[in-house]
Amino acid sequence: MSIAKIERRLFGTDGIRGIANRDPMDAATALRLGQAAGRYFSRGEHRHRVVIGKDTRLSGYMLEPALTAGFIGAGMDVVLVGPLPTPAIALLTRSLRADLGVMISASHNPFEDNGIKLFGPDGLKLSDAQEAGIEALMAADLSQGLAGPATLGRASRLKDAPGRYMEAAKASFPKGRSLEGLRIVVDCANGAAYHVAPTVLWELGADVVSVGDAPDGFNINKECGSTAPARLAELVKERRADLGIALDGDADRLVLCDEQGRIVDGDQILAVVAGSWKRQGRLQGDTVVATVMSNLGLERHLQDLGLRLERTKVGDRYVAERMREIGCNLGGEQSGHLIMSDFATTGDGLIGTLQVLAVLVEEKRLASEVCRCFQPLPQRLVNVRVPDGAASPIAHVQVQEAIVAAEARLGRSGRVLIRASGTEPLIRVMAEAEDEALVVETVEGLAARIRACAAAEAGAVTDGKKGRQKGASDATGQLVTAA
Repeated sequence: MSIAKIERRLFGTDGIRGIANRDPMDAATALRLGQAAGRYFSRGEHRHRVVIGKDTRLSGYMLEPALTAGFIGAGMDVVLVGPLPTPAIALLTRSLRADLGVMISASHNPFEDNGIKLFGPDGLKLSDAQEAGIEALMAADLSQGLAGPATLGRASRLKDAPGRYMEAAKASFPKGRSLEGLRIVVDCANGAAYHVAPTVLWELGADVVSVGDAPDGFNINKECGSTAPARLAELVKERRADLGIALDGDADRLVLCDEQGRIVDGDQILAVVAGSWKRQGRLQGDTVVATVMSNLGLERHLQDLGLRLERTKVGDRYVAERMREIGCNLGGEQSGHLIMSDFATTGDGLIGTLQVLAVLVEEKRLASEVCRCFQPLPQRLVNVRVPDGAASPIAHVQVQEAIVAAEARLGRSGRVLIRASGTEPLIRVMAEAEDEALVVETVEGLAARIRACAAAEAGAVTDGKKGRQKGASDATGQLVTAA
């Protein structure tokens, strides 16, 4: 069977993700993934090596040994580094000359979920073709390709892994500068950066107030971190801090909070860094790469600076791929993934923070002045849950007609974006335009149509199944502000 024709079942937009101890996020699948990925990346006669890191979820203790057993069975040596940010795993994969890097994390999801992200020897997330190749091996007979008793791999722990990452992060901050005199609140989301992020900021001279730094296996992302920054905003004002930082569970993305308690999203952070690097002559190609979710306000702001915004589909790995294709060194997502290829191969919340702090230090201005680069256009996002077993309602003729009508109403002053989530059973409905009332009306109308079609599809699927009510659906939408 041709790999190109294989439909990826396990891999989404950011690796494999699911409920812990349920297929596909169970020990059996993790073991088989280790065996398949080990075979896929075992090329050449050298001793093969894989780096495995994780965040602070309880289920990491289940998945880590299962993956380790799979890789050892494939003849790979395993280097275990414990809880560290995702970008640290990408860094260590390259610096240790490993063949593969693995991060066990479900990013911003609650503790019940977990995930597995893979990095190639270059520290880059795998391409669609590579993921399809691994899935093909998982579906085949692996028994013939595993190592013999004398060629099994070995496992060891790298004790200085946190220090290696922290030194690399500090090296991204301008030489000769410090954070002395700045008070910074950092919310580590009870996740992978609970130790390294506060330590780096303190070693650079800041007065650090650290929260979300006491993981217990269950509290990762719980009412904290980049998806719940309200507590951070209050604490910034209460402690009269100069800046607040909220990371997610694996610390590959961030949102900021200025001294007035206002949240700063990834689009504004991209604008800050792009403007600074443009003035310094460091921005390659006068281009910033972002996804289709980024606000039109960012695009217009960059145009005013003589810069171009290149858009990709959602997923930071697609941003990174496009950056490499066009020779660009800055990209990211509105959600807070910031990819700065001068320093890292993947999104890095800590390094992104340090680049904004460098601007504050260099320009001696308040965060509220630096981090509000443009006025976002009104933008709204609703998530519509797709019932189990139901097909995506996006292609439904009624949904398509509603989309065409919505686009005609918004005209050139706005846009509509409907997409299926790559990590959750959700349809994301987004619209933006200069007229906020029209945006809200458009999103609510489209969400209602999608919700109705999803419920009808669920009814068709479950009709006649014992114990289930015809038409039952948990499809719900939550209106959130993305601007």
